[in-house]
Amino acid sequence: MNDKPIISWRAAGVSLGLLLTLATYLVSPLGVSTQFVVTDAIALHSIAPEMAEGNTYLAKYGTKQDWGVGYGWMLVFGMLIGAAVTSKVLGHKQPAQDKGSMPQLWATRFGPSQIKRLSAAFVGGLLLLFGARLAGGCTSGHMISGISQLAVGSFVFGIVTFSVAILTAKFLFRQRGN
Repeated sequence: MNDKPIISWRAAGVSLGLLLTLATYLVSPLGVSTQFVVTDAIALHSIAPEMAEGNTYLAKYGTKQDWGVGYGWMLVFGMLIGAAVTSKVLGHKQPAQDKGSMPQLWATRFGPSQIKRLSAAFVGGLLLLFGARLAGGCTSGHMISGISQLAVGSFVFGIVTFSVAILTAKFLFRQRGN
């Protein structure tokens, strides 16, 4: 396996910054988690408008002023498609791994159950989305768009997110006593 990166971190950072600047100028700052709330609110406003307006949280979403459902979902699907394309194009650069296998660190700590791993990933994703909405934005919204706009709340979000991630990893993958 070649250890040389395909693109340097400097070039990737400059590219991301230019893309972010263009996206912010053309549409709005990047962020994904709001799209799920916007879609829920649009559906609820259509089906049960009284209930939507009665909910303090959903009442502020799903209006005509929200950025379009198409744009937000294009970003969500673009992330999935981009990940798939990157996997196909650059997958050969990754260490060889059998289909269906899992990292040894996970298997040692939690066992070889694929169902357990997928369930943990799903629950983790739900918690991440819940936390993103609680924080008023997701990691792309806060740590890419928010920090680039020097938003204090986004700096706090980034510090807390990394701190909790490090503590969680240390807890989950701690060495067991002999």
